Parts: sequence; C-alpha cells; structure tokens
Amino acid sequence: MHLEELRALLTRHARPDWSTAVDGVLVSKIDRSDPPAPSMTGTVLAVIAQGAKRLALGGRIYEYGPGQYLVASVDLPVTGQFTQATPDEPALGFGLTLEPSVIAELLLRAGPGDAPRATGGAPSAIAVSDAPAALLDAVVRLLRLLDEPRDRAVLAPLVKREILWRLITGEQGATVRQLGLADSGLSHVSRAVRWIRENYAQPFRVEDVAQMSGMSASAFYRNFQAVTAMSPIQFQKQIRLQEARLLLATHPGDVTGVGRRVGYDNPSQFSREYRRQFGAPPSRDGARLREAVCAPSGVLP
Repeated sequence: MHLEELRALLTRHARPDWSTAVDGVLVSKIDRSDPPAPSMTGTVLAVIAQGAKRLALGGRIYEYGPGQYLVASVDLPVTGQFTQATPDEPALGFGLTLEPSVIAELLLRAGPGDAPRATGGAPSAIAVSDAPAALLDAVVRLLRLLDEPRDRAVLAPLVKREILWRLITGEQGATVRQLGLADSGLSHVSRAVRWIRENYAQPFRVEDVAQMSGMSASAFYRNFQAVTAMSPIQFQKQIRLQEARLLLATHPGDVTGVGRRVGYDNPSQFSREYRRQFGAPPSRDGARLREAVCAPSGVLP
C-alpha cells in the first residue's frame, strides 16, 4: 500500500529540476536508462518507488530498487546508471537532504539506549537497505503535505525529523548517526574530503591532510578508505577528472588548458586518465557534452 501511494505522489509532483515546495525534499521521474555517468552524491536519503539504479564508488557497487533506500553520508564522486527506466514505467524516487545539525539534535534528545551505540571504525559513506514500513509511511505523509499548503510549514519539519529518527535507529543507523557526531571518524574524513575538493588542483601529502583532520596518518588512511572506497590520492584524481569534464562542456577545444586548471602538468597523462575514466578522449567527450542536455545529478531517483 505504501509503495502504491508513493508512486502516485511522486508521479504527480515530479518536476524537471527535481525540486518541491518542501526545503530539502527532491522528487524524480526518469524515463530512460542512459549510459553510466559521473556525479556527486550529496548527503542524502534516496528511496525508490519504481525502477532501479546502480552506483559505483571506487571498487564498490550499490544497487537499489522499489522499496529500498540508500543513504549517503559524505558528498562523494560516483558513477551512476538507471538500469530500469522507460517511458511506460519511469524510475520514481524520493530524496531528502541529510542535515547534520538536525541529526545531532535528535541524538542529544534521545534517551539512554534509544539510539544504538557506534561500534568499530568509520562506516562506509554509502549504504543500501530495504525500507521498513514505518519509514515508507513517514515518507508518504511528508509527500502528502505537498497537496496541503496550509499544513506544510508546520508539519513538514516534524515529519522530516521523524524520517531522520527512523534512519538513526534503522539498519543503516551507524552511517547516519556519525553525521551528527562532531568527533566521529566520519566527521574527520568529511573534513579531509572537503579540503581535497576545495584544493583538488594542488598536490598534497597524505600526512599533512591527516594532521589537519585530527588523525594519525595510519588511522586517517584506514578510515578514509573505509568511508570512500578510495585512497586520498585516488579521490583527488576522481574530483580532478569530474571538474575537467564540467569545464570541457564549455571549453571543448582547450584540452591542455583544462588539464592544467585541474592540476595536470602533463597533457598526455591527463588525456590518458580522462579516457580511462570516461571512455572517450577529452576533446571528443567535451564536444558531445556541449551538445547534450544535462539532467540533474546525484544518487536519486
């Protein structure tokens, strides 16, 4: 019953840009299966009501379909593809931005033992599970508010908090809870991820980024690998190549200049790694991108 109503609500409220009248809530409707494409995950909950998607993060593959949810607790570079999406049966999905401050508040308000304690090191930044009935019910009630503007401003924040609580106490709670913990392994890795993204064109020493993140080099490397499925240097390369692809969409004839802007001093190395990542030389891929109509990116539907 939840999935049937969820499909109807998503179909009715889907917009080309995925936006809705509720801040932080996304609705998607995708009617074709395109080739795998790179994007950034954001920090998000994604629930699929119809269709399916596959994501690759480093060497890990995540697949999710109807009645399943995915959580991403760090904004990471992934390659995604809708594997089930047609005009007759489009992929339909719900997304909710995960706010660390709200998660932290819920953890503080929880009674002793209400939120399971974290165990072990930093969990993977992406996780997939079957959505329990209570979570789907809350998602449906939040989407119903799109048809009830009088109630939306008051009730939507309450239902969003309920959804976050269902995640915190659910199967993938370890991934979500660390978003709200200031001194968690995930928070240290997130700090490093932000620095690398902001300084992706600069060379760096792993030891220096580890120190900046408040961890020993060995603990930092271990936690970074667990969260992102990549080493820090591999992560930097992924960011460089994704930024280069964005630049080539508007400057397809300046391959050497784009390579230098993202940190490559050697044009042949840039072309080689770009082709390995995206399946085409930068000049040809850039020209194709310029002609293409770009859809919203991210881990949804």
